[in-house]
Amino acid sequence: MQQRKKPPATTLDRLALVRERIARAARDAGRVPQEVTLVCVSKTFGAQDISPVIGAGERVFGENRVQEALEKWPPLKASHPGLEVHLVGPLQSNKAHDAVLFFDVIETVDREKIAKTLAEKIQKTSRHPKLYVQVNTGAEPQKAGVLPQEADRFIERCRKEYGHKISGLMCIPPLDDQASPHFAFLNQIASRNGISVLSMGMSADFELAIQLGATHVRIGSAIFGER
Repeated sequence: MQQRKKPPATTLDRLALVRERIARAARDAGRVPQEVTLVCVSKTFGAQDISPVIGAGERVFGENRVQEALEKWPPLKASHPGLEVHLVGPLQSNKAHDAVLFFDVIETVDREKIAKTLAEKIQKTSRHPKLYVQVNTGAEPQKAGVLPQEADRFIERCRKEYGHKISGLMCIPPLDDQASPHFAFLNQIASRNGISVLSMGMSADFELAIQLGATHVRIGSAIFGER
């Protein structure tokens, strides 16, 4: 009987495997692996878990909560110049000021109020994080994100009314759905709005996302282990 392969034992083992899988998926899709940015989602993990991943050369990380990021990342960023931290969780308007001051990328611009608030905070601080619009491709009532049928209009308003340069789009497909149609749908919205950055795909489906055009994949548990 063939023995079942043991899962990678350490964070660095898991990271090496994820890197291999990204490279393989990119090549299988006729793409260059360097076109795909790995966003290591470090939410709930402390500096002691993150430091080895930084030491292995990763420079892009994702956090779900503003407060958690502010508590653990400033010393890490001070010690390791060139790190980029993305907000990949919902943004409340009362945290917008802190988010603008700290994050390099905010991936979850998803409603009029937050677009307006971010414009005010950006003008006030003169700091310009990159902004992605989150699209709720499955129109799930419990999930953040602009509805698909409103995405074009929202992107246009962000640009024209609030002066935002929308750098990318982000989505999280419904848990019980096939992810492929959602990734393809996001790619279509991006194409018709002249957007080249697509943040889509997580630990369970990032290879499929790469096949369908992802430029950024947000991977947490496949690197850091289960939370």
